[in-house]
Amino acid sequence: MQFHHHGYVSGEPRIQDAAGTGIDRPVELPDEIDVLIVGSGPAGMLLAAQLSQFPGVTTRVIERRDGRLVLGQADGIQPRSVETFQAFGFAERIIAEAYNIAYMNFWGPDPENPRNIIRTARTEDYAFKISEFPHLIVNQARVLDYFAEAAAYGPGRITPDYGVEFVGLTLQDDGEYPVEVRVRHTAGERAGQEQTVRARYVVGCDGARSGVREAIGRKHVGQFASHAWGVMDVLVNTDFPDWRTKCAINSAAGNILHIPREGGYLSRMYIDLGEVPENDEHRVRQTPIDEIIRRANEILHPYTLDVKQVAWHSVYEVGHRVTDKFDDVDVDQGHDPRVFLAGDACHTHSAKAGQGMNVSMQDGFNLGWKLGHVLSGLSPATLLSTYSAERQPVAQQLIDFDREWSALMARKPEEISDPQDLATYYLATAEFPSGFMTQYGPSMIVTDAAHQALAEGFPLGKRFKSVEVVRVCDGNVVHLGHHAKADGRWRIYAFADAPAAGESSALSRWAEWMLSADAPIARFTPAGADVDAVFDVKAIYQQRYEDVDIAQVPEVFLPKTGPLGLTDWEKVYAAAPSAWSEADIFAERGVSRDGVVVVVRPDQYVAGIFPLAATEELSGFLAQTFLLQHTSAAVAG
Repeated sequence: MQFHHHGYVSGEPRIQDAAGTGIDRPVELPDEIDVLIVGSGPAGMLLAAQLSQFPGVTTRVIERRDGRLVLGQADGIQPRSVETFQAFGFAERIIAEAYNIAYMNFWGPDPENPRNIIRTARTEDYAFKISEFPHLIVNQARVLDYFAEAAAYGPGRITPDYGVEFVGLTLQDDGEYPVEVRVRHTAGERAGQEQTVRARYVVGCDGARSGVREAIGRKHVGQFASHAWGVMDVLVNTDFPDWRTKCAINSAAGNILHIPREGGYLSRMYIDLGEVPENDEHRVRQTPIDEIIRRANEILHPYTLDVKQVAWHSVYEVGHRVTDKFDDVDVDQGHDPRVFLAGDACHTHSAKAGQGMNVSMQDGFNLGWKLGHVLSGLSPATLLSTYSAERQPVAQQLIDFDREWSALMARKPEEISDPQDLATYYLATAEFPSGFMTQYGPSMIVTDAAHQALAEGFPLGKRFKSVEVVRVCDGNVVHLGHHAKADGRWRIYAFADAPAAGESSALSRWAEWMLSADAPIARFTPAGADVDAVFDVKAIYQQRYEDVDIAQVPEVFLPKTGPLGLTDWEKVYAAAPSAWSEADIFAERGVSRDGVVVVVRPDQYVAGIFPLAATEELSGFLAQTFLLQHTSAAVAG
């Protein structure tokens, strides 16, 4: 963690200095807002945390509840989400309180006594094989708490406006604030009062029954499946030996997905309630908790559950639906998007694949920096059209995966030819549920694959997959990607060619160009801003840490920033194995020894790969996303 660059800090370093709208944030909901976020769920709170890094943008979050969420329904946290938490600064803390999934065990009918269940497979969790981040279980309410902290500690000082519900909206044809939103206060001194606010942009993060979605005429596409599941968080005494291990249980009496939860005692169980008749009219949702517990005991036979407390329970019917578009713009309407949908407002599915909260958070991460860029004057409004274009296909992939996983989970014993096939599917599809399969196609913010061969291990459009490197200034082994915080900046990783620092090389010539008037820093950095305010430029040398002379490193990799003009020493890395690290990022990610530039978006997805000599191509690509700023801002600091 870096701090002190704005002066000595003696308190909590996560609390950044207030700036812009965060300096004197109005208590009451203002009449004019840049971004109005409707709903304080995972998508909404991540969006708020991201926009808090853009204090020039007036952002408010309305939530009809009168306070924080106490008990969340979602709990599965995939490795990609933990990676995201790391970017927002709280991964280590949430890992410490969460349940870490180390194994997933599979149970099926005993061939000698089919009424009983036996363990059929024990599999190490997929997270160990594909990521440095774990697969966690933690209450959704705690995830929201951490994002709320990040939003409140950011320069924008964003906190939710509780006790305010969305009533409706009207889109105007023009004007500075084209979205007119009607809200109603549901708590406090103004309870019952209605208010009209005007916004530049509105984001509906208001769940499966989204009022924002209805207001812009978007429709859920898909149907409910005819299968119901009971879910309960319980404290029990039991003789089931895998009570503290995640399990998929199949028996003659039905199926259970069992997930231990944080704290060492609590567990969540999804219990198969069977097929739902067409004329049921959702009566299955009234299934009493005693019946859910009875079915759980029947499925677990010969083991038993003695339930001491039910913390929460519900019944749901599996549904797989995606909204027809994630913004308010149809083809050829002649304007850029003004209203967006995120999270359950635009995709719903079963809970058993553990994807809902995870995909929702990535919706918010994708949209947040784009809104920040546009409203800060860094990028044209056309950038916002990439949100629906990128996230809608991801939601459809989620629905397809969840439909297959749910069908496998709901099978009867006689429909299973191989007791190992569910475990095989679980491991074979690991990249998707881990959150790492998402790949955005070519667009104004993702190049084509012309130079992919220069860095094969950083697939274009996929999230930047980190590797350990050695930080030259102090010799510490760090993950290169972990230095990228969710601060709205783009990362430009310059992988050096063979010559050492201080020698003439392709990297030294590229570094000199990066500080010229024709380069992206000068063209796209606002006047008076730090040299790395928009582009965080880092160097990775092929040599051992011991052989990189930091005094010979080009100036662009040692920028002077902040009001004191302090040198940032933490942008120079060594890749070669040494006494400090056995990793070699060039070898592990197939990076060309001739050198290469890898450009990464603020949401950690690889945007472009360029030869060191392709300076015009790099500048041209970024010119699609950024607006020309005052060139006098070129290299402040």
